[in-house]
Amino acid sequence: MVVCTVVIDVASSGARLLAVRDEDPQRPWDDLGPWWPDSHPGVIGIHDRRAGGAWLALDPRTHRLAVLLNRADVLDLPEESVLSRGSLALESVVGRSPESGPLPMHGFNLLEASPTGARVLSWDGTVLRETPVSAGVHMIAHDDLDDPRTARIRAWLPLFAGSRPDDDGWADRWVGLLAESARLDPDDDRAIIRDNNAHGYPTQSLLYCTAEVSDDTAEVRSHVLAAPGRWG
Repeated sequence: MVVCTVVIDVASSGARLLAVRDEDPQRPWDDLGPWWPDSHPGVIGIHDRRAGGAWLALDPRTHRLAVLLNRADVLDLPEESVLSRGSLALESVVGRSPESGPLPMHGFNLLEASPTGARVLSWDGTVLRETPVSAGVHMIAHDDLDDPRTARIRAWLPLFAGSRPDDDGWADRWVGLLAESARLDPDDDRAIIRDNNAHGYPTQSLLYCTAEVSDDTAEVRSHVLAAPGRWG
C-alpha cells in the first residue's frame, strides 16, 4: 500500500497543501510535468509510467488540484479486472470525479481542492463517501481525514495547525516542520518521511510537493528527495 500524507489548509480564498508521496522506488515515474498532452492538455502532475496516470495533478486553467492516496479495501474482484487508480486525479481536475460505486478499483482517498473549497472522496471497495474539508488545517493519509488512528496525524496535526499558512512564507514554514518530523526514524509510525518496508510494504517517501489554488493562483512545486525515505 502507498501510504502518502497530505497536509491542507482551507480558507475562503482557496487552499494550500503539502503532499508527501510514498511509492516503490523501483516503480518508474516522472517528476512534475505536462505528461498528458493528448488526453489532458495543459494538466501538469507527477506521472506514473507503468499505468500512465498521476499521483498529483493540477489544471492551471480550472485551478483544480487533486491528490491520490491509497487506503485499505474489501474489493471482491479478480485482480485482472481491477483498474488503475491513476486516472482519478487527472479526471478530477477536469471536472470528472467519481460519483457512485461500485468502482473496479482498490481503495483510495481522492483529495480535491479548488478556489471554492475542498473535499475527500473515499472508496473502500463497497461504498464511495464524500467528506467536505472544512476551513482550517487538516491531515489525511490511508484512513479518514484527521483520523487519530494514524500515528503521524496524531503527532503532527497540532503542530501544522499551529503554524497555519497565513502569508507568503507558509511553504517554508511547513517544509521546515516536515524537516523536523524527519528526525524520526523513517520506519517510526509517527514519521511523515517514511520507509514502509518494516511494515510490510515496499514503499518509501520519494518526494514532496507544495501547492496552492485560489481565484488568482494555481501553482505546484515538487522536491525530489536525494534518497528514498531520507530527508538529508
